[in-house]
Amino acid sequence: MSFKDLKISKPILRAVAEAGYDNPTLVQEKTIPLILNKKDVIVSAQTGTGKTAAFALPILQSLLDQQDAPKKGKTIKALIVSPTRELAIQIEDNFKTYNTYTNLRSTVVYGGTSIEPQKDVLKKGVDILIATPGRLLDLHKQDIINLDYVETLVLDEADLMLDMGFIDDVRKIERLCTREKQILLFSATIPHKVEQLGNSILKTPERVEVAQNSSTSKNVAQLLYYVPKRNKIELCLHLLRNTIKGNIIIFRRTKFGVDKLEKTLLKNGYKVDSIHGDKSQTARQDALKKFKKGDVNILIATDVAARGIDITDLDAVINFDLPNVPETYVHRIGRTARAGSKGMAYSFCSADEKNYIKTIQQLIQLQLDIIEDHPYPLDPKAKPIVHKSNKTGSKHRKGRKSQASKKKKKRWY
Repeated sequence: MSFKDLKISKPILRAVAEAGYDNPTLVQEKTIPLILNKKDVIVSAQTGTGKTAAFALPILQSLLDQQDAPKKGKTIKALIVSPTRELAIQIEDNFKTYNTYTNLRSTVVYGGTSIEPQKDVLKKGVDILIATPGRLLDLHKQDIINLDYVETLVLDEADLMLDMGFIDDVRKIERLCTREKQILLFSATIPHKVEQLGNSILKTPERVEVAQNSSTSKNVAQLLYYVPKRNKIELCLHLLRNTIKGNIIIFRRTKFGVDKLEKTLLKNGYKVDSIHGDKSQTARQDALKKFKKGDVNILIATDVAARGIDITDLDAVINFDLPNVPETYVHRIGRTARAGSKGMAYSFCSADEKNYIKTIQQLIQLQLDIIEDHPYPLDPKAKPIVHKSNKTGSKHRKGRKSQASKKKKKRWY
């Protein structure tokens, strides 16, 4: 099937072809006709399956079909709500690419950056707005944004949006738009709370599921290293020196962990940068640019900061800390081996993470390859280290007075 068969018109087809896409991916093939038929849709598809174009192309097509407004009188007809700034910027890049040969206008608004330039663009009028929830509501409160004409509302990465605590904001945004709108909900996984949200705001939605939520690419070699927690950094350096080459993302669970590992790798002469939630928007974008340009070849990230970032040509993913949510593992390693290329995923498991491995293997229905031949093996009997306080407690049970203390009681006379 080609994009022409999906009833996409020439100006958009031309931009799509120039972007290097010939045929639609599975998610696009299934979703685009439904959106063009004005159906509400719930789509479950992993990052890297082409889902942004699955909603961007039909939205542009619908707006082209009914386009009559001059540039000045534009109103927001399509609203795309995205949980993170990086994702929002990326969606806007996609829209800009596909609407090169139309006079449809799109813009993106997000927090953590000056609001004034965003207001200026909005006052000139746009057809398509991509936004993070906080900044969108902020601008609406200031009467800069009018959502009375929204025909299509897209909730992208809905599972992440709810994990980040945006449920009330999402419901509010939905109520601010017109009642007759079409709603498209995209999510990598469909946990119960996404299901609930979908049922409460969508009208008899069509469902599109592309690949099981647990699917991991056949092209990724998944290797597992059991290692004491204290030796993870040494193991990482050992593998970077001897085994792992090319463009690498290393995942850590905390921002503190990201910073600590970055300092160590820089000290050891590696070209490395990092992204996490405490970094300013500019710093995060700079790190991404450097990585994409090849100025650095190692990027250390937390899951929320890295979610939805489109980095192709990744040779390896290192799970320095294992995620406690098994679906997150699938997301992480899905960033390598895209579009048919091969990739590697290295996971470091300390004694206290053994349970995570169990749930990950249950989800992906696959046994990870254990590599025992490395300098920092974990004793198979090792138990998680529990840090005990050095204070020596009282010999006596709480609430029972010792004889001595009874004698020591001060008398009032």
